Amino acid sequence: MPDFNRQVIEEFRANGGRVGGMFEGAALLLLTTTGARSGRAHTNPAVYVRDGARLLVFASNAGGPKHPAWFHNLNADPYVTVELGTPEGTVERFGATAVVTEGEERDRLYAEQAERDPGFAAYQAATDRLIPVVALHRVDLGDPARHRAIADHLVKVHAELRAELTALREGLGSAASETAGTAEVTGPTGSADAAEATGPTGSADAASTADAVVRGTPTLGGQLARHCLTFCGALHAHHHNEDSAFDLLEREFPELSDSLDRMREEHKVVARTVEELEALLTSGAAPATLRTEVDRLATRLEEHFAYEEAQLVPALTRSRPEPRN
Repeated sequence: MPDFNRQVIEEFRANGGRVGGMFEGAALLLLTTTGARSGRAHTNPAVYVRDGARLLVFASNAGGPKHPAWFHNLNADPYVTVELGTPEGTVERFGATAVVTEGEERDRLYAEQAERDPGFAAYQAATDRLIPVVALHRVDLGDPARHRAIADHLVKVHAELRAELTALREGLGSAASETAGTAEVTGPTGSADAAEATGPTGSADAASTADAVVRGTPTLGGQLARHCLTFCGALHAHHHNEDSAFDLLEREFPELSDSLDRMREEHKVVARTVEELEALLTSGAAPATLRTEVDRLATRLEEHFAYEEAQLVPALTRSRPEPRN
């Protein structure tokens, strides 16, 4: 993250959504998206305007030739987190769904913004691209049907991540066995032919593909190295989305406060474990070493998933009494 953005974000959070400098007096929010490639959370300050119940942000990139990275991220995953200053001097944090406006609606909304702030007219004049206008719709967790949908989605994502983790462990186990078998045949130092044979396809092309995906992992085939990174990214994205929803769930289900605090802390522990795995992956660690780390992650994840499901699913799916008049 650029130092300028980091300073603005820190000032925003420390001062209830108010900042100085070039953004002083501007209507500013913090927008957190999930990286389209990395799966990691990325936070950016953005000028916004209210439009009824929704908030509008503009992918101007100061009139640059390309869309900002956050716009590409929300196109890949429209669920975002918004931080907004309140009249009380605090920062409200909530989940939202991003919808890219189109056609006449987009043109009207951008023209209105350019009239409010001529800088946006200058941004559009400076670039050949059409600057997108994105509407942010706050996620409503008060609807029982929404509760059930969240519970179903949680179980579904957990099942997918479990399956991906099982496949990854099996792949690493096979790679470790192949590496051990190669070492027995070639001896401790090996040979050029043995080095080529360590990839699943047994070819120089396979080693090149692996290096292109993760530099420094010649003992893994490209597909397996990519699988490791894809799983880590998916897990980062899932926990980022959950963290965004926890604040809303806590307001809707105050009895879950302690459980949600535990889940937040477990997310931090899992994140550190994933970072250690990624560091091993890029350092060229042997498949057996990676398998040990993935096994450790699997144990933590299964405990975490089981706890989340035991705490959240019953709360989200039980019938709640109707209020009496």
